[in-house]
Amino acid sequence: MAMSGGKDDGSPMMEMNTTPLIDVMLVLLIMFIITIPVATHSVNIDLPSANPPPSNVIIKPEKNKLILTTQNVIYWNDQVITEGNLRSLLDATKQIDPEPELQFQPEEYASYEKANRMLRIITASKVSKFGFVGNEAFATFTKQ
Repeated sequence: MAMSGGKDDGSPMMEMNTTPLIDVMLVLLIMFIITIPVATHSVNIDLPSANPPPSNVIIKPEKNKLILTTQNVIYWNDQVITEGNLRSLLDATKQIDPEPELQFQPEEYASYEKANRMLRIITASKVSKFGFVGNEAFATFTKQ
């Protein structure tokens, strides 16, 4: 460490020596880095397994309609499917050129949580043509 004792003429030293302060800060920084625990915790999530698309479900080349009922039943073009089947069907529709439109129609009192899960599956599949249908049935106003 560099130390100075002032000038030769006997006047007091006017600037503060910051070298010892920097040394102390570096030691504290190293101590904090060593004592911080490594983040080793994890969150276990049970993800549904992707099922192969059922052989009896039809994928239409123009548009496919996805309906969620109030009883939490999922319909793909009027055929019952599961959430795992939905992932597989969406992956299969992406292979079609041009990609068919996906129309999502939840019923009026369908479960919000189930609809939200389905929307997350649709978003994760990166479907490019997607739309909500059937909202006009819930319009409360009339055009004059």
